[in-house]
Amino acid sequence: MPTALITGVTAGIGEAAARAFVGAGWKVVGTGRRADRLAALQEELGEALHTLEFDVRDEAARDAALDALPEAFVGIDLLINNAGLALGLEPAQQAKLSNWTTMIDTNITALVSITHKLLPQLIARKGAIINLASVAANYPYPGGNVYGATKAFVRQFSLNLRSDLIGTGVRVCSIEPGMVETEFTLVRTGSQDVSDKLYAGVNPMTAEDIAATMLWVAQQPPHLNVNALELMPVNQAWSPFLVHRAG
Repeated sequence: MPTALITGVTAGIGEAAARAFVGAGWKVVGTGRRADRLAALQEELGEALHTLEFDVRDEAARDAALDALPEAFVGIDLLINNAGLALGLEPAQQAKLSNWTTMIDTNITALVSITHKLLPQLIARKGAIINLASVAANYPYPGGNVYGATKAFVRQFSLNLRSDLIGTGVRVCSIEPGMVETEFTLVRTGSQDVSDKLYAGVNPMTAEDIAATMLWVAQQPPHLNVNALELMPVNQAWSPFLVHRAG
């Protein structure tokens, strides 16, 4: 029975991924910051899930938790770097520096750090890495400044990992979703109303859609690598170029 470590399982795509992988017969180590949600997910999924409570930015807490994994969950075959966030929609000149650094620390530094820690055993087990990027990695938009840049890093880091890991048997995939209705926009704006209006009438993708895609990638034969996978709801596409006209 293979084991997946999924970061950020207390909401959205991470939570859906934990359900999907357990449902497909995997064991899952799920990390998150919210103890109550971890406990609820543990009760729901049972012995196939082992939860770890820590903030992915806290390397000491992460290492202590991983080093104390029970024997049944020690061998990690798949790392899903799901934990991440966006904060704010202001243009760069009005954005809070604290929001920028939080996104960088979470979306980049923490992702790189846990990947580095788990690489030796992923190589030993000929495992896989799935990194959650975004269409924001590929298509800039107003207010996307640092968030989009962090996801561009995730995409490029994934491709560069593929280059370095050639010959090891480790597969790496960057999954790049468009509009997925989760708590993402609520966290970004602090407003449920803004979130509801953004997704209204769009028929956006769901967390379950992306979790099913992750499971599909993980279940491909070991000689096949999905380098990058971009997904959008049918009702989302690319915007025209912005043009400023002098008055």
